[in-house]
Amino acid sequence: MGLGVNFHCEPANVTMNPVFQIIRPRGSLFRTMGLIAASLLTFHIVFSASAATAQVLRRGNGTEPATLDPHRATGVPESNILRDLFEGLVTEGPAGELLPGAAERWEVSADGTIYTFYLRSEGRWSNGEPVTAEDFRFSLRRGVAPATASDYSFILSPIRNAEDITSGRIAEPEALGVRVIDERTLEITLKAPTPYFLALLAHTMAYPVHRASLEKHGVRFTRPGNLVGNGAYRLVEWRPQDRVRLIRNENYRAAATVSIPEVHYYPTEDQNTELRRYRAGELDMTATVPIDQLDWVKQNLPGDYKVAPYLGTYYYVLNVAKPPFKNNPNLRWALSLAINRQILTDKVTKGGQIPAFGWIPPGVQNYQPQKMDQAEMDQEQRERLARGMYRAAGYLPNNPLEVEILYNTSEGHKMIAVAIAAMWRKALGVRTRLVNREWKVYLNSRKQGDFMIARAGWIGDYNDANTFAELMLSDSGINDAGYNNPDYDVSVRKAALTTDLKERVRLLESAERQLLADHPIIPIYHYVSQSLVRPEVKGWQSNILDHHASQHLRLDEP
Repeated sequence: MGLGVNFHCEPANVTMNPVFQIIRPRGSLFRTMGLIAASLLTFHIVFSASAATAQVLRRGNGTEPATLDPHRATGVPESNILRDLFEGLVTEGPAGELLPGAAERWEVSADGTIYTFYLRSEGRWSNGEPVTAEDFRFSLRRGVAPATASDYSFILSPIRNAEDITSGRIAEPEALGVRVIDERTLEITLKAPTPYFLALLAHTMAYPVHRASLEKHGVRFTRPGNLVGNGAYRLVEWRPQDRVRLIRNENYRAAATVSIPEVHYYPTEDQNTELRRYRAGELDMTATVPIDQLDWVKQNLPGDYKVAPYLGTYYYVLNVAKPPFKNNPNLRWALSLAINRQILTDKVTKGGQIPAFGWIPPGVQNYQPQKMDQAEMDQEQRERLARGMYRAAGYLPNNPLEVEILYNTSEGHKMIAVAIAAMWRKALGVRTRLVNREWKVYLNSRKQGDFMIARAGWIGDYNDANTFAELMLSDSGINDAGYNNPDYDVSVRKAALTTDLKERVRLLESAERQLLADHPIIPIYHYVSQSLVRPEVKGWQSNILDHHASQHLRLDEP
């Protein structure tokens, strides 16, 4: 269904200044001259505004970023901005390929455990100071330090002693396997060969932070005027719930290759509002496309609509640390099997998403995703099995389960929750209450375990099964379900240490089957990335991680 609205918008940011008001004498000649002058003036203002706008990339970015601290950020909106502000030893190209970043090259020891990085001589912070090996040693130590309390510290766990430092088993940060050889040479020692380690170094957790700025400003080191980065852009403005404004970092090592001088990130939780802003010419790129307008977008904006496979899974987290889901796998399975995933992807999401009967999505390198056995049943069979498990869990039509679904503000999440609640009621008689929370409150509720069922999505940080497997480790900072199975932990940790690739795959597949058997989460569908990108935005390439750093883009005249 289309929007059913015709949009008319005046040129952005154009207002008439009283200084330019024209005072005209009487007489037709003067009136004519005055009108011509006014028209020329208006044209000049509009043209200037349009030209200025053409030099600004305006990006829709979902929700308001929770932080711009690379070691404390957890969400996609934050990561999008951080990729513009910072650069790791390794970076990503337009198609998601790994490229040298702050390091111009590296060497790996024969046993795969020692990486030596050679930093670029032209590497500079945005304040002009050189980027050094010590900057990376300091930042990697900060990333694993217990005081940082990073939810993403596990990203650095392949580094020797990283996990023991984070857990407090080792108190000395100097024990981390990172050594400065000289100003531009850094050595990182791993606890075991890790084939995806270079991909980890492109993650925000491996970005450097400017020590002097951090020590001077404390938690406010991420504010405009305080934040010093080493990326292609620098932060000049952050107006909460309005925009984050970046300008090109002239001290960036490759500033001459950065085409777009200014980038604005706009938080817009309401996807329909984001679409309206795009149609009105206020955005050049959107974070997503609203579910209820997808048919209209496909019909009316086919050239702007971008859809591609995405390394992610949309799922519901069950709080297995508390009743009613604690020690009650029958109830967890009953709710999962009662969801008609095909109906959801065909009739609700409608963007090519893949019904999920497993945790790890298709497309992961060197891995065969596992599925629950019931994936081969038809929906009627699954629902019949669900009703039996529901009764075994102690619930009946006259004694129904009452649950809450927590979701962050989004019409799409609401539509999915409404559909699932209806499926549960029809198949099992479950009574469901929907709880909507703003992004930061929603994240905090999940982290504190203050929920029964929560909407969630996991986007892989790198193309390897481990990025999904490690999320559900018992000590993972993002294991909001409270899942704790020693057998699962053993399989995942063994896989991280083995050098035999076949054995590694076997262990990870075994871990996924264990996770599905325990069912602390309900996989719903595997993502595709969906966005709108104006034809004037050049250099945009689909990639499985949906990463699109602004430095790889350029703007042509509309």
